[in-house]
Amino acid sequence: MKKYFLLLVALPLLISCEVTETVHINDDYSGTVVFDSHRNENSYLQIAGENYTKETAEQDTTYVFKDYITKYNTNFVKYTETEKALFNRFKEVTVHLKKSAFEKEFRTTISQEFQKVEDVADLSKTENYVSDIVHNYALTAEEHYYTIQYTLQNKQFNRIVTITNDTILKKEKEKLSSYNKIYDLKLMQSYILEYHFPTKIKSVSNSSAVISDDKKSLKLQFAILDFLKDPLSTNLTVTLE
Repeated sequence: MKKYFLLLVALPLLISCEVTETVHINDDYSGTVVFDSHRNENSYLQIAGENYTKETAEQDTTYVFKDYITKYNTNFVKYTETEKALFNRFKEVTVHLKKSAFEKEFRTTISQEFQKVEDVADLSKTENYVSDIVHNYALTAEEHYYTIQYTLQNKQFNRIVTITNDTILKKEKEKLSSYNKIYDLKLMQSYILEYHFPTKIKSVSNSSAVISDDKKSLKLQFAILDFLKDPLSTNLTVTLE
């Protein structure tokens, strides 16, 4: 099965990718979340070498998750009620895929509008779940080992990462550690959180977060490999005024 982010399928993509997780929250606590991952071309060029100029991919596609539930309903109805409920959290999620060897742009943008942040799906799994429905794959075969969710209660926003499979986490740590011995990890492989709030930020649990001048947004950056090896390190609590 495909790995989380689709980044573990091919190591060059893993260590030359940049991810931005953006959340905009309105006054009524509704908003939008966007999960954007794109290949850093300078980094990928260093890894791909002469193969960089041999790429031929050209794709520019947008779809909504629920379209696949409808199109492959004969597969969808076979899932358990719990699995259907999980898929239904993604129904309104929109995916835009851009792969252009000519323009040298490889980007996946996944977005969702929400009435409350608790309704947000774990967007990085979207393409995996679409593939499951299309091919009638069992969810138990997925090798995800953590989930991401958000809460906003009593002026406290939380980004909550939960480990769901310690065995797979251990295997991924070992695999990712071995990559350190092979590649120069000064390549661009950043994961950026950009969160925008309707009121001013009072405090942030991670001291590395940069708060904007108007105190209504923050930016926090870390390495993708660090995130994948220790997902819990990216938990975040933001207290609003």
